Amino acid sequence: MPTLAEFFPPAILFAGTPFEFNRVQLVRLIVIAVVLIVTCVIASRAKLVPGRAQSIVELLIEFVHGTIIQNTLGIREGRRFAPFLITIFFLILSMNLAGVVPGLNLAGTSVIGLPLLLALWTFVTYVVAGVKKHGFAGYLKHETMPPGVPKPIYLLLIPIEFLQVVLIRWASLTIRLLANMVAGHIMMVVFIGLTQGLLLSGTWLILGSPFTGALAIGIFGFEIFVAALQAFIFTMLAAVYIQMATSDEH
Repeated sequence: MPTLAEFFPPAILFAGTPFEFNRVQLVRLIVIAVVLIVTCVIASRAKLVPGRAQSIVELLIEFVHGTIIQNTLGIREGRRFAPFLITIFFLILSMNLAGVVPGLNLAGTSVIGLPLLLALWTFVTYVVAGVKKHGFAGYLKHETMPPGVPKPIYLLLIPIEFLQVVLIRWASLTIRLLANMVAGHIMMVVFIGLTQGLLLSGTWLILGSPFTGALAIGIFGFEIFVAALQAFIFTMLAAVYIQMATSDEH
Protein backbone atom coordinates (compact mmCIF):
# COMPACT_ATOMS: atom_id res chain seq x y z
CA MET A 1 0.00 0.00 0.00
CA PRO A 2 1.27 3.50 -0.79
CA THR A 3 2.16 5.70 2.15
CA LEU A 4 3.19 9.30 2.62
CA ALA A 5 6.76 8.03 2.92
CA GLU A 6 6.80 7.78 -0.89
CA PHE A 7 6.75 11.57 -1.03
CA PHE A 8 9.74 11.85 1.31
CA PRO A 9 12.31 9.45 -0.21
CA PRO A 10 15.79 8.93 1.27
CA ALA A 11 18.49 11.37 0.33
CA ILE A 12 20.64 10.78 -2.74
CA LEU A 13 23.18 13.47 -1.83
CA PHE A 14 23.96 15.70 1.16
CA ALA A 15 21.86 13.76 3.66
CA GLY A 16 21.09 15.62 6.86
CA THR A 17 22.03 19.03 5.46
CA PRO A 18 19.89 21.96 4.24
CA PHE A 19 21.01 20.99 0.70
CA GLU A 20 19.65 17.43 0.90
CA PHE A 21 18.88 16.09 -2.57
CA ASN A 22 16.40 13.27 -3.08
CA ARG A 23 14.29 11.68 -5.80
CA VAL A 24 11.68 14.45 -5.71
CA GLN A 25 14.29 17.11 -6.52
CA LEU A 26 15.73 14.82 -9.17
CA VAL A 27 12.33 14.50 -10.88
CA ARG A 28 11.90 18.27 -10.80
CA LEU A 29 15.35 18.88 -12.30
CA ILE A 30 14.72 16.34 -15.06
CA VAL A 31 11.37 17.94 -15.91
CA ILE A 32 12.83 21.45 -15.99
CA ALA A 33 15.77 20.31 -18.10
CA VAL A 34 13.52 18.51 -20.59
CA VAL A 35 11.11 21.45 -20.89
CA LEU A 36 13.94 23.96 -21.39
CA ILE A 37 15.73 21.80 -23.95
CA VAL A 38 12.55 21.03 -25.90
CA THR A 39 11.34 24.64 -25.96
CA CYS A 40 14.79 25.95 -26.94
CA VAL A 41 15.04 23.42 -29.79
CA ILE A 42 11.53 24.25 -31.01
CA ALA A 43 12.20 27.99 -30.78
CA SER A 44 15.50 27.70 -32.65
CA ARG A 45 13.78 25.76 -35.46
CA ALA A 46 10.58 27.81 -35.57
CA LYS A 47 9.10 28.19 -39.01
CA LEU A 48 6.34 30.28 -40.55
CA VAL A 49 4.53 27.03 -41.34
CA PRO A 50 4.92 25.19 -38.00
CA GLY A 51 5.69 21.52 -37.65
CA ARG A 52 3.87 19.20 -35.26
CA ALA A 53 5.87 20.03 -32.12
CA GLN A 54 5.81 23.77 -32.80
CA SER A 55 2.06 23.59 -33.46
CA ILE A 56 1.42 21.89 -30.12
CA VAL A 57 3.40 24.51 -28.19
CA GLU A 58 1.77 27.37 -30.08
CA LEU A 59 -1.70 25.91 -29.50
CA LEU A 60 -1.03 25.66 -25.76
CA ILE A 61 0.26 29.23 -25.62
CA GLU A 62 -2.72 30.49 -27.63
CA PHE A 63 -5.06 28.55 -25.34
CA VAL A 64 -3.60 30.14 -22.21
CA HIS A 65 -3.41 33.58 -23.80
CA GLY A 66 -6.88 33.54 -25.29
CA THR A 67 -8.85 31.57 -22.71
CA ILE A 68 -7.23 32.80 -19.51
CA ILE A 69 -5.18 35.95 -20.00
CA GLN A 70 -7.22 38.07 -22.41
CA ASN A 71 -10.59 36.98 -21.05
CA THR A 72 -9.56 37.80 -17.50
CA LEU A 73 -7.12 40.71 -17.77
CA GLY A 74 -7.86 42.22 -21.16
CA ILE A 75 -5.37 43.08 -23.86
CA ARG A 76 -3.20 45.70 -22.12
CA GLU A 77 -2.90 44.08 -18.68
CA GLY A 78 -2.82 40.66 -20.32
CA ARG A 79 0.27 41.57 -22.31
CA ARG A 80 1.94 42.74 -19.10
CA PHE A 81 1.33 39.53 -17.15
CA ALA A 82 1.40 37.01 -20.00
CA PRO A 83 5.02 35.84 -19.39
CA PHE A 84 4.27 35.12 -15.74
CA LEU A 85 1.00 33.29 -16.38
CA ILE A 86 2.26 31.26 -19.35
CA THR A 87 5.33 30.24 -17.34
CA ILE A 88 3.14 29.17 -14.41
CA PHE A 89 0.90 27.11 -16.69
CA PHE A 90 3.70 25.26 -18.48
CA LEU A 91 5.66 24.66 -15.27
CA ILE A 92 2.68 23.18 -13.41
CA LEU A 93 1.53 21.15 -16.42
CA SER A 94 4.96 19.60 -16.97
CA MET A 95 5.50 18.91 -13.27
CA ASN A 96 2.05 17.33 -12.97
CA LEU A 97 2.55 15.11 -16.03
CA ALA A 98 5.76 13.72 -14.52
CA GLY A 99 3.50 11.57 -12.36
CA VAL A 100 2.40 9.52 -15.39
CA VAL A 101 5.79 9.32 -17.11
CA PRO A 102 7.37 5.83 -16.75
CA GLY A 103 10.61 6.05 -14.82
CA LEU A 104 9.61 9.25 -13.04
CA ASN A 105 6.21 8.17 -11.68
CA LEU A 106 5.96 11.11 -9.31
CA ALA A 107 4.56 14.57 -9.95
CA GLY A 108 6.93 17.37 -9.05
CA THR A 109 3.97 19.13 -7.43
CA SER A 110 3.08 16.21 -5.14
CA VAL A 111 5.38 17.52 -2.37
CA ILE A 112 4.41 20.81 -0.79
CA GLY A 113 7.58 22.80 -1.54
CA LEU A 114 6.87 23.54 -5.20
CA PRO A 115 3.12 24.25 -4.89
CA LEU A 116 3.86 26.55 -1.96
CA LEU A 117 6.59 28.37 -3.90
CA LEU A 118 4.29 28.88 -6.91
CA ALA A 119 1.46 30.09 -4.66
CA LEU A 120 3.72 32.58 -2.89
CA TRP A 121 5.06 33.77 -6.25
CA THR A 122 1.46 34.43 -7.28
CA PHE A 123 0.78 36.19 -3.98
CA VAL A 124 3.76 38.52 -4.39
CA THR A 125 2.82 39.21 -8.02
CA TYR A 126 -0.74 40.32 -7.37
CA VAL A 127 0.13 42.28 -4.20
CA VAL A 128 2.94 44.17 -5.95
CA ALA A 129 0.67 44.82 -8.94
CA GLY A 130 -2.08 46.11 -6.66
CA VAL A 131 0.27 48.37 -4.68
CA LYS A 132 1.70 49.82 -7.91
CA LYS A 133 -1.81 50.55 -9.17
CA HIS A 134 -3.41 51.92 -6.03
CA GLY A 135 -0.60 52.64 -3.57
CA PHE A 136 -0.18 50.67 -0.34
CA ALA A 137 -3.06 52.20 1.62
CA GLY A 138 -5.23 52.40 -1.48
CA TYR A 139 -4.64 48.72 -2.24
CA LEU A 140 -5.61 47.64 1.27
CA LYS A 141 -8.79 49.71 1.02
CA HIS A 142 -9.48 48.38 -2.47
CA GLU A 143 -9.23 44.75 -1.32
CA THR A 144 -10.90 44.99 2.09
CA MET A 145 -13.57 47.70 1.68
CA PRO A 146 -15.78 46.99 -1.36
CA PRO A 147 -18.09 49.91 -2.19
CA GLY A 148 -21.81 49.82 -1.50
CA VAL A 149 -21.57 47.96 1.81
CA PRO A 150 -23.21 49.43 4.95
CA LYS A 151 -20.51 50.85 7.19
CA PRO A 152 -21.23 48.63 10.24
CA ILE A 153 -20.63 45.55 8.02
CA TYR A 154 -17.04 46.69 7.46
CA LEU A 155 -16.25 45.72 11.08
CA LEU A 156 -16.78 42.10 10.07
CA LEU A 157 -15.82 42.33 6.40
CA ILE A 158 -12.41 44.02 6.67
CA PRO A 159 -10.68 41.29 8.75
CA ILE A 160 -12.22 38.55 6.59
CA GLU A 161 -11.12 40.18 3.33
CA PHE A 162 -7.66 40.97 4.73
CA LEU A 163 -7.21 37.36 5.82
CA GLN A 164 -8.31 36.21 2.37
CA VAL A 165 -5.75 38.44 0.63
CA VAL A 166 -2.75 37.63 2.83
CA LEU A 167 -3.40 33.96 3.64
CA ILE A 168 -6.42 32.16 2.22
CA ARG A 169 -5.73 32.75 -1.48
CA TRP A 170 -2.18 31.41 -1.60
CA ALA A 171 -2.93 28.68 0.95
CA SER A 172 -5.87 27.42 -1.13
CA LEU A 173 -3.73 27.46 -4.28
CA THR A 174 -1.12 25.35 -2.50
CA ILE A 175 -3.52 22.85 -0.93
CA ARG A 176 -5.65 22.38 -4.07
CA LEU A 177 -2.70 21.58 -6.31
CA LEU A 178 -0.90 19.43 -3.73
CA ALA A 179 -3.96 17.41 -2.68
CA ASN A 180 -5.02 16.59 -6.24
CA MET A 181 -1.59 15.35 -7.26
CA VAL A 182 -1.06 13.32 -4.08
CA ALA A 183 -4.51 11.72 -4.38
CA GLY A 184 -3.98 10.87 -8.05
CA HIS A 185 -0.63 9.23 -7.35
CA ILE A 186 -2.01 7.15 -4.49
CA MET A 187 -5.00 5.98 -6.56
CA MET A 188 -2.77 4.87 -9.43
CA VAL A 189 -0.39 3.01 -7.12
CA VAL A 190 -3.28 1.28 -5.33
CA PHE A 191 -4.91 -0.09 -8.49
CA ILE A 192 -1.65 -1.02 -10.20
CA GLY A 193 -0.52 -2.82 -7.03
CA LEU A 194 -3.91 -4.51 -6.70
CA THR A 195 -3.76 -5.73 -10.30
CA GLN A 196 -0.27 -7.12 -9.77
CA GLY A 197 -1.34 -8.80 -6.54
CA LEU A 198 -4.34 -10.48 -8.19
CA LEU A 199 -2.25 -11.69 -11.13
CA LEU A 200 0.30 -13.28 -8.80
CA SER A 201 -2.22 -14.63 -6.30
CA GLY A 202 -2.36 -18.12 -7.86
CA THR A 203 -6.05 -18.41 -6.91
CA TRP A 204 -9.43 -17.70 -8.51
CA LEU A 205 -8.86 -14.03 -7.58
CA ILE A 206 -6.78 -13.78 -10.75
CA LEU A 207 -10.13 -13.44 -12.57
CA GLY A 208 -10.53 -9.97 -11.08
CA SER A 209 -7.23 -8.69 -12.45
CA PRO A 210 -8.65 -7.57 -15.85
CA PHE A 211 -11.16 -5.35 -14.05
CA THR A 212 -8.63 -3.76 -11.71
CA GLY A 213 -6.23 -3.40 -14.65
CA ALA A 214 -8.91 -1.57 -16.64
CA LEU A 215 -9.52 0.70 -13.65
CA ALA A 216 -5.80 1.39 -13.41
CA ILE A 217 -5.69 2.38 -17.08
CA GLY A 218 -8.76 4.57 -16.59
CA ILE A 219 -7.20 6.29 -13.59
CA PHE A 220 -3.99 6.75 -15.60
CA GLY A 221 -5.95 8.61 -18.27
CA PHE A 222 -7.93 10.53 -15.66
CA GLU A 223 -4.67 11.60 -13.99
CA ILE A 224 -3.50 13.15 -17.28
CA PHE A 225 -6.77 15.10 -17.40
CA VAL A 226 -6.37 16.20 -13.76
CA ALA A 227 -2.77 17.29 -14.43
CA ALA A 228 -3.94 19.61 -17.22
CA LEU A 229 -7.00 20.76 -15.28
CA GLN A 230 -5.00 21.74 -12.21
CA ALA A 231 -2.54 23.72 -14.34
CA PHE A 232 -5.51 25.52 -15.90
CA ILE A 233 -7.23 26.22 -12.56
CA PHE A 234 -4.07 27.49 -10.88
CA THR A 235 -3.29 29.81 -13.80
CA MET A 236 -6.88 31.01 -14.04
CA LEU A 237 -7.04 31.84 -10.33
CA ALA A 238 -3.69 33.63 -10.54
CA ALA A 239 -5.08 35.77 -13.38
CA VAL A 240 -8.29 36.44 -11.41
CA TYR A 241 -6.33 37.54 -8.34
CA ILE A 242 -4.21 39.89 -10.46
CA GLN A 243 -7.36 41.30 -12.06
CA MET A 244 -8.94 41.87 -8.66
CA ALA A 245 -5.81 43.62 -7.40
CA THR A 246 -5.45 45.92 -10.43
CA SER A 247 -9.08 46.65 -11.27
CA ASP A 248 -10.48 50.15 -10.83
CA GLU A 249 -13.40 48.77 -8.83
CA HIS A 250 -13.57 45.78 -6.52
